[in-house]
Parts: sequence; C-alpha cells; structure tokens
Amino acid sequence: MTLAKELDEMGRAMGVLKDVWGYDSFRPLQENSVQCVLNCRDSLTVLPTGGGKSLCFQIPALCRDGMAVVVSPLISLMKDQVDALVACGVSAAFVNSTQSPDEKRIVADQIRQGKLKLLYVAPERLLAERTLEFLRQSRVSFFAIDEAHCISNWGHDFRPEYRGLRVLKKCFPGVSVHAFTATASEPVRDDIVSQLGLHSPEILVGNFDRPNLVYRMLRASGHLQQVAEVIERHRGESGIVYCISRNEVDRPAGALHAMGCRALPYHAGMADSKRKANQDAFIKEQCDIIVATVAFGMGIDKSNVRFVVHAGMPKSIEHYQQESGRAGRDGLDAECVLIYSAGDVVTWKKIMEGDSPDTVASASRSLDAMSDLCSGVVCRHKKLVEHFGQEYATDNCNACDVCLDEVALVDDPITLSQKILSCVLRQEQRFGAAHTAKVLTGSSEARIRELGHDQLSTYGLLARDGMQAVRMWIEQLVAQGFLARTGEYQTLSLTPSGRRLLKRDGNPRLSRPTVEKATRISVASDDSWDGVDRDLFEQLRELRGQMAKERNVPAYIVFGDATLRDLARYRPSTLEAFGQVRGVGAKKLQDFGEEFKTAIVTHCQQHSLPMDIATTTGSRAEPGIPVQTKTRTNSFMAFDAFRRGDSIASVAKQLGRATSTVAGYLVDFLNQEQVTDPTPWVDQATVDRVCQELHRVEDGRLKPLYESLHGEVDYDSLRIIVACVNNQLQKSTESTPK
Repeated sequence: MTLAKELDEMGRAMGVLKDVWGYDSFRPLQENSVQCVLNCRDSLTVLPTGGGKSLCFQIPALCRDGMAVVVSPLISLMKDQVDALVACGVSAAFVNSTQSPDEKRIVADQIRQGKLKLLYVAPERLLAERTLEFLRQSRVSFFAIDEAHCISNWGHDFRPEYRGLRVLKKCFPGVSVHAFTATASEPVRDDIVSQLGLHSPEILVGNFDRPNLVYRMLRASGHLQQVAEVIERHRGESGIVYCISRNEVDRPAGALHAMGCRALPYHAGMADSKRKANQDAFIKEQCDIIVATVAFGMGIDKSNVRFVVHAGMPKSIEHYQQESGRAGRDGLDAECVLIYSAGDVVTWKKIMEGDSPDTVASASRSLDAMSDLCSGVVCRHKKLVEHFGQEYATDNCNACDVCLDEVALVDDPITLSQKILSCVLRQEQRFGAAHTAKVLTGSSEARIRELGHDQLSTYGLLARDGMQAVRMWIEQLVAQGFLARTGEYQTLSLTPSGRRLLKRDGNPRLSRPTVEKATRISVASDDSWDGVDRDLFEQLRELRGQMAKERNVPAYIVFGDATLRDLARYRPSTLEAFGQVRGVGAKKLQDFGEEFKTAIVTHCQQHSLPMDIATTTGSRAEPGIPVQTKTRTNSFMAFDAFRRGDSIASVAKQLGRATSTVAGYLVDFLNQEQVTDPTPWVDQATVDRVCQELHRVEDGRLKPLYESLHGEVDYDSLRIIVACVNNQLQKSTESTPK
C-alpha cells in the first residue's frame, strides 16, 4: 500500500472517530493497531483494560468494505458492545443462543443484503460448519478475536473452544485476523500468534500501567469492616467486591444490603436467571455493588466502575491486573483495594487439588508472585508494570498506599533484616520461609529440635514479633531482591544485595504489622474533577439514568462519566457547543443533545452561572488511560491560602480556577490537616442546621442530606461540614482510651 493511500485511509479513520464517537485523536498505539487492520496485516494488540481495544477494530470495520466478524466469549459482552455501537449509529448485530429463530433469520438477511458492518459471534458458533459456509459466501472484511488470551493454555482464562480459531486462516485465505487482549505476558503472546497461525503479524503492546487507579493492599483485620470503609468512600458509585469462593459471597452481600447499600450477589451456585438478573441490574445501575466470585466480570463493558475490592488474594498477578482493571475504564480516578491474609494461599492450594503436577507448580509460582505484591512495600504501579516486563521510571506514582505514605514502616529495617538474613545463612540456605520464621520466633516443634536449629544464635530472636509479622518481613525481603526462593521446595538464599545488606549496605523497607495510616486522597482524582460543577454533574447523571431506562440500555451507553464531567465543566448552551464535548458523536447529539442541553441551561439560569466555558479548548482525545498522573500544584497552593483563612472565592480568583474546583481543594485540605471547624468557610447557622440533619441521615450520603435541607445548602458547603465532622469523630476515637 502506498504512503498516499495509507494517509488517505487514516484520514478516513480519523473522520469516523470524530463523527461517530466524538473524539478528535487516537492514542498512539490505537492508531498503529487501526493501521494494521486497514492494511490487512495480521496483528496482535495488547492494551490494558480501559485502553480502548474495541475502537481498534470497530473503526476499521466502518472504513473497509464488507463486514467485520468479531469473536467474543460472552453473550453479555456481545450485547453491550452492539447496544453501544447502535447508540452511535453503527449497523452491528450479534448471533447467539438467546435469540429466537426469527431474530437469527433477520440478522442473516441483513448479512446477505450487506447491511451489517460488524457481526459478533461466540467461537463455538463461528466454527460450526454451517456458519463458516455461510460466511464464505459473504464479504468478510476481517476477523477480530477479542479476549484473545483465552486461546493460550499459558494464559489465565484458557478456553479450549478458542483453539479451533486457527482454521480461519485456512478457510478465509487473504482475510486478515487480528487478536486483542488486555493481559498477555510474552509467552502468552507467542502462543496466541502460534495457535491462530497469524502470518508475519505486527505485535503491539501498550503500557500496562493504569495511573488513574489507586492501589491499596491491606492485611485482613475484619474483612467486612474493611470492605465497608471502602464503600463509604464511594457511596452511590458503582463497584465490585470480589471473593475467592461462592461460600464467601452471600454474607458480605447481605451485610452490605443491611447497611443500606444497593448490593447484589453473583456466583456460579445461583440459578442462571437470578445471576443474569443481578448482572443486568449492575450494568443498568439499578444496583451499585456486585459481590462476586472471579467468574463475574470478563468482558463486562461498564466504564464507570469507581472501585474494585478484593476480599481475598487473587491467584495470580495476571488475574489481579484484569480484575482490578475493571475499575476506571473511562480514564477517571478509581480505587482498587486488596484485603489479604496468609490463609488465602492455603485456600487457593485446596482449590487446585487434583490438578496436574505441572499445573500446580506453575500456579504456586503465580501465587508466590501475587503474595509478594500484597506484602511488599514497593510502589504497586512499579511492581505491576515490571511483572509484565516493562520499565517504570517514576520514583513516586502518587497513586498507591506505598507512595501515598499510608504504609507504616519499622524504625530500624536494616537491623531487622540482618537478623532474618543471618538466620537464613545459619540454616545453610537449605530451608523455606515457613521454617525460617519458626526458628526466628522460637518454635518448639520437634523438627526444629531434631535439626539442632534451636541451638542457632538466631533462634527466638524475633519471638516477640510473632509468626505472621516475620513471614511478612521475609516476603518483603524476597520482593525487594535481598532474598531469593530457589528450587522445587522454594528454599531461601541470599542474593548479592542481601549479602551487602548484612554489612549494612542497602535500604530495605519493612512494614509494621497491623498498623495502617489514614487513607489519603490520591492525586489521580484532582484533574478529573477540575472545574466540574458537581451539582450539575449529579443532575446530568440522573437524566442519563432516566434516558437509559427508557431505552433499556446501560447508562454509560448514553454518555460515559467522562463526558458528563466535561458537560458539567464546560456547560454548553447550544447544540453546536454541545457537539464539541468529547464523547458526543453525531448520533448521540441527535438523540440526546436537546434534553441534556436544556438541563444545563436551566441549571445555569437558576444559579446565575456562566455557560460555554471554553468548550473548544480541551482535548477531545478518547478518554481512557492517562499518559501520566499530574501533580497537584494548584491544590498545594490553595492549602497555603486556606491556612491563612482565605475564602473559597478569594482562592479561586488567585488561582484562576472555578469555585467548585477550589471547594474540592478545600475538602482535601480539611482532610489532610484534620480540621474540625468549618466556620471560616461556612457560617455557623448553616453548620448547626446541617449537623442537626446529618444525624438523621443514617448512611451519610450527600444527596439525601441535600434533599432533607430542601436544596437550600449547596453541595460544596455540605462536603466542607461533613469533612470537619468526620475529622472531629476520628480525633475523638483516637483519644478514647483502649
């Protein structure tokens, strides 16, 4: 293909991106992937969840003649993607077992008449001889294999039916095949290429980092309470709580429901109809929280999940990357909290009983890597990215518990490390972590006496600290490269850096057990709310829910949260200005523009707010994974002003920011400084009135509080007062004798 033709085709793709999806530019890897499809060159694209994989094949499907066939593993995913495409004005359909014969016949007629641009099918249906013969007579432009890691038995979700897709290259010579996945290590990528029989494919691997996600790893100390604390930070927002087994799902789901949360369970032990009903309720925002086993989520195309909690350790980093990656797919800030205990490893090993020895050995190595991530005190973003073979250059991600200084560290980690390393040496580097911890804590087990390890100088050195703490420190030394596990029995040995540490040459970081610092607000949340009128955002969110319900589609198909925030930030007053907001394509402008524009204009007139705030100056690149997390310079400048007692209006003028943005900075300041007196910013009468109502609203949500005050106190004032009240309660709790 000539350069001129390539440029022409990419120009056409850019036009489709803007007209249909409402974005002005691709992200770099998206553009490369789209180019491969347009050039009919086989390819494998690996983009993390939320990276925009779907557009990489949906846009070329509209640019090329014929119909693209998309292989999708789940019926729910097919329906969601087709609904989203139709909402954008794209001719797409699916064929699966949920349809009646008449519905399938209609789709077949559309294919014969050349009316469809995208057809979604499951691998089993596609590989049926009848389907293959039918498609041979149709004009197939290319095949897109979604969730392609399912092809590889080295992957984390192997599905044998995917293996048969190799026949596509034989049955459709000259038709390109393109594989897409969110999580694939190098061996998995090689296996995908081999199993599909791709011809000289372009392999594109995106950045595995998700800077908009805030990672927190917590040792279990009352799972339910820890889960509830996360949910309190996200009241009224969508979230997923993962449990290891179905037996662990129902109790937290019931408890959360009793707390007033809209929570539903999901696991394989439920009836199919009930499980599907609960999943649909979550997708359509009829419930906020799904408590589920890991069976829930693959292919769930819900962009506005604001938190994912693991109430137990996943069995591999690959699984954790995919499951946690279901948060923040819209590129906005989201929180991922993992609550783990030593018993989680035992639970997974019991589940694996009966597997082949090779499978068990591989799974055990994956468990060890996951355990190191949980117990480590290294930046979570760095650890995840490096696991997938990429470098992470930033010293501080500002978006994990380690970098936010939420992990309490021991005062003298070098001396503590020397004790542990010395014990490993005195055992001649022939024993594993469990045995070493027993020696250090002074265990009286017969085997330790038989080996004479009760006579070692390191025996009982850490008896006061306890087995759990010592095991944790050993894991942290392994994770930081001072110790290594080797051989079939995972014996401990010192690395070169470990030997240097014995001479006090090194900088280990060891955490204090069961001590957690106060949770801080991540820097990732600052820019996503910058300038957003939060009251207007909530109104637009309600309107979106109403329109989605009328059309029986998930709310994010109408508009994603990123688009709603931009609408509440720029406040367009005309359809022309409305159409300039990212995520507003021609079809959505036609279907939804008038009602949303009217709501915006009405709100602005009622509150005397300016409209059309530089709608054309912001980037309209597709939202998703940000390039990097930005620093909060303006927030820090605001803190100094608040310490002087400056008003919100004064600080907004100094910084050139919207008052709603500066009010957000103030809440950050109040939380960080643990301020308990809101009266420098809210008058005493209003504070007294809100405090009276606050006690009547049991779940503490702002919307019921706002309504109980008849809308006479704005949301910013409510947030300020609630922050100060919470700080007062926290100080009272800390000062209470235990």
